Amino acid sequence: MQPARRKTLFTETGLMKHRKNNNLSIFVVVFSVFLFGVFMYNEDVKSIAEFPFSRPKSSEIQEEQSRQAAGNLVQETIKNEKENVLSFNSRTSLEEDNTKRTTPDDQETTKETDHDLKSVVVKDDDQERVGEDKEDDHDEQKIEEKQEEVEEEKIELPAVIEEDDEDVELPPEDCDLFTGQWVFDNETHPLYKEDDCEFLTAQVTCMRNGRKDSLYQNWRWQPRDCNLPKYKPRLLLEKLRNKRLMFVGDSLNRNQWESMVCLVQSVVPPGRKSLNKTGSLSVFRIENYNATVEFYWAPFLVHSNSDDPNMHSILNRIIMPESIKKHGKNWKNVDYLVFNTYIWWMNTFTMKVFRRGSFDKGDTEYDEIERPVAYRRVLTTWSKWVDKNVNPNRTTVFFSSTSPLHIKSLDWDNPDGIKCALETTPILNQSRYLNVGTDWRLFVIASNITQNMKVPVHFINITSLSEYRKDAHTSVYTIRQGKMLTPEQQADPATYADCIHWCLPGLPDTWNEFLYARIIARS
Repeated sequence: MQPARRKTLFTETGLMKHRKNNNLSIFVVVFSVFLFGVFMYNEDVKSIAEFPFSRPKSSEIQEEQSRQAAGNLVQETIKNEKENVLSFNSRTSLEEDNTKRTTPDDQETTKETDHDLKSVVVKDDDQERVGEDKEDDHDEQKIEEKQEEVEEEKIELPAVIEEDDEDVELPPEDCDLFTGQWVFDNETHPLYKEDDCEFLTAQVTCMRNGRKDSLYQNWRWQPRDCNLPKYKPRLLLEKLRNKRLMFVGDSLNRNQWESMVCLVQSVVPPGRKSLNKTGSLSVFRIENYNATVEFYWAPFLVHSNSDDPNMHSILNRIIMPESIKKHGKNWKNVDYLVFNTYIWWMNTFTMKVFRRGSFDKGDTEYDEIERPVAYRRVLTTWSKWVDKNVNPNRTTVFFSSTSPLHIKSLDWDNPDGIKCALETTPILNQSRYLNVGTDWRLFVIASNITQNMKVPVHFINITSLSEYRKDAHTSVYTIRQGKMLTPEQQADPATYADCIHWCLPGLPDTWNEFLYARIIARS
């Protein structure tokens, strides 16, 4: 009987504990329900205060949409910029280059800019989360300010884009770059755009001056046995770092100098490039590379009465074939020298050679000699100066051959043409004999002298390949004596067409591709 009693006591005690536990559980549940009710009540009150049963005002909807649209715009801008980076290639024209590249010194700044752009999106999202605690007008103003910053930075942001890592394939050293053909290529040419090079003069900006066709910009020179290296402005600037590149000669060399300025300036940010002219010397300076691209006016290379860079339209052009020191002192300590002299020899069949008197006083006496004889005397003087004053371990010397004229359209079998004025395509039949009036005697003299100098000289043979480019001259889309041609003058190409100089972008860019190939191969 005793064991049964103990079991009953144990069961009653457990039952009492179980009842106490049930009471505690009911209490917890009731208390939780009470707290939840209080919480929901407060939330309901808050919801009623913040969201009345009436529909939101249209102005509030518009503000919210504007805020979301602004955020989407910023994000879309970043997306586009990233896509631009991915799709960029090194042949991009100057318009894209101006806005899509910086120098290596600016890379760190651009990284910070990219971080700021990402912050715009983060901040915009945060503004929406805490919008209840800020005024809508203030939020919208901040977004608009950020949008303006992004628009401003879009000019600079693409500059972070680097050239592709593709290796530049150099042509074999013994490859003849000057024998080949013109190939239409509107994907890689022009190498820059006219409107993107602020340093071009009105003499060469044919499109701006009214020319309607632009196909002359899309022809690429293809050597027969090799390829010209892909043009990369940063690579060229690296080779020019801490160096001077100087063009010396007449207005055709100035034409080529303007082309080179445009080719390198596309990757130089604003404020880090400048152009200054002092007398016969024009200097384009690239600050980030401590490099200069210069032009020195000396149309005959030697001393003449046409040496004034501003007032040289002289009918009686007189030269001093053995006098070069006046000019030569300006060519020393230059790393790359590019010489030419030709077009100023073509006005007359004979040349006036100084005998006695003074250019300044106007009492000069002269002798007249045959053009080739005078040309040989001048280039002999020039070659002696180069051999004496140029250190080939530092300085690379180039000499550009004659740049042709296209004066008579019958030369390329176009009886209806007027000089070069109506030409829109090159001469593509290279098998036919072509004679556009080039004085090949001067070409041969220059070629022979440069090949027999102590200092190595790279002879840049631009003549034959340029003879095919009847379409590339400035024609009537240029200036004359410093003034733009009037509509009446443009309508009279027989009188006013300039079939000597070349539009830019255009043929001189190809001449510079030859220089580029030699410069990057040198080191």
